[in-house]
Amino acid sequence: MEAMEEDSSNIKDDHNHNYRASGSGKVRSCLSRNQLTDQPTVPPTGCAAGKGPGTRKRKPRPCGTGGTKSMESDTGSESSEVIEADCSEIKSSLDSTSKFLLNAIAVEDYKQNYWPNLENAIDRLLIQSPTDHIAVSYAQIYSYVYKCVCQQHSELLYSDLTSKIMGHLKQVSARLQDVSEDEFIENFNVALTQYTASLQCIVPVFMYLNKFYIESKLNRDLREDLMKLFADHVAEKHVNALMPLLIKAHSMPFQVQPSTMASVVNGLYSLRPEWAQLAPALFSRFIPQINPPAVESMLPDYAACDQKLQMELSINGFPRGDQSRKRASEDS
Repeated sequence: MEAMEEDSSNIKDDHNHNYRASGSGKVRSCLSRNQLTDQPTVPPTGCAAGKGPGTRKRKPRPCGTGGTKSMESDTGSESSEVIEADCSEIKSSLDSTSKFLLNAIAVEDYKQNYWPNLENAIDRLLIQSPTDHIAVSYAQIYSYVYKCVCQQHSELLYSDLTSKIMGHLKQVSARLQDVSEDEFIENFNVALTQYTASLQCIVPVFMYLNKFYIESKLNRDLREDLMKLFADHVAEKHVNALMPLLIKAHSMPFQVQPSTMASVVNGLYSLRPEWAQLAPALFSRFIPQINPPAVESMLPDYAACDQKLQMELSINGFPRGDQSRKRASEDS
């Protein structure tokens, strides 16, 4: 011990922690405590481990095996995926809820503002006659229809429009049931003519509905659909009573105005072409190519039919005209 103390007293320390023995020019490296005490080696830390004072310190690792870090990263990625999935579900739920609320608000706006104005205009157009003119703002109706189509109300608007016109036609059919036979043809013609004239105003202002919903999605046409409503709810209910009256009126010239007869017969044929088979002779008088093509073997019958018609006209006071200017035949 005394020897060791004596040796240690001879060792001097400089500012770099290098120990120099007194009386000697040789510099000895630092004797570690392990060499002095024969203790197990402990790895140095900090500056003593050879790292400079600016070296970044390592963060302590968590306890466990060497695979803990990868396990934690996998667990973290799984939890982040679960969180993202939950967030996406919440976001989609919020989006669907907001869309539902916005759609509900838009539908309520349609029912309170758009449709009442359109319904009022349709009522006025349906009751006008071809000779009358009712002041209606077509630009405003057109604007309402355009906004309804842009706000995805096409299906609702089409349903309301057809329901409105269907109710009107049921009222027209009910009024025709109370008309006498003498006035039935004339009243039917007025109803058909008035409705056709109304469609000439209704169909153009509903052009956007027709183009972007009825034609593109239903593959139909608005005017054809509305004419079919007249055929279903008016004409079909009265055609069995109307046809005998038309045949009777046709057999008695000028009992009904020829223009009225032509309008009714052409109107019925445009509604349902198959109705021409109920009275082919009547429809052939106003619509060409109703009868089958003429054949040579039937020429005598055609001539006889023409002579009968001329005789009927002559009996009813229609002269054949001045025959003096008729060109003489070659035989005379």
